[in-house]
Parts: sequence; structure tokens; C-alpha cells
Amino acid sequence: MADTIKLIVAVVLLIAAVTLFYMFPEYSTLLRVLGLLAAVGLSLFIASRTAKGGTVLSYVKDTQVEVRKVVWPTRQETLQTTMIVIIMVIIAALILWAFDSMLGWTVRALTL
Repeated sequence: MADTIKLIVAVVLLIAAVTLFYMFPEYSTLLRVLGLLAAVGLSLFIASRTAKGGTVLSYVKDTQVEVRKVVWPTRQETLQTTMIVIIMVIIAALILWAFDSMLGWTVRALTL
């Protein structure tokens, strides 16, 4: 029950912050954005103190660990792979163009 109340408070705070952001356009945009960011941070903090929030935080931490394990390609590998993709797209486009031209020629020959 306490988790539900915390989530409701977080959502109400978030909705109030967005509403107030748009209700006071005469104030500086910087101040309104800072207030909105503070309210979003507070809402996220409140939501993170629930059981579901703890699960989400655990998931985010696990994904960060997995991203650190990824072996990213080098610049040369990326350029080579990109060039292969570009060449294959050009080849596929030429094959489709040739097939379309052949079908167009066939239809014109049959309909004349």
C-alpha cells in the first residue's frame, strides 16, 4: 500500500510540475525548466524508493555493466562495414532497376 501511495505522489508531483510550467509563461524559461527538472528529479527519487522502482534501478545498473562488456568496433572496421553496405545497396538497386526495365520493355512489347 505504501508503494502505491509513493507512486501516486510521484505522478501527481510530475503532473503538477508540467502544469505549472505551462501556466506561468511570463516567468523566465530557464527558471521554469529548472523547476521542472527539480520536480522530475524528486518524482524519480520518490518512485525509486518503491519495490518496482528498485527493480528498475537494478535493471539500469545491470545494463550499464553489460554495456561495459561490449567490444565496440574500431573506426576502420566501421568504415569497411559501411562501405560493404553501401556497395550492396547499389548492387541491389541496379538489379531491381534492370528487372523493372526488363518488365517494362516486356509489357510495352506485348501491348503494342
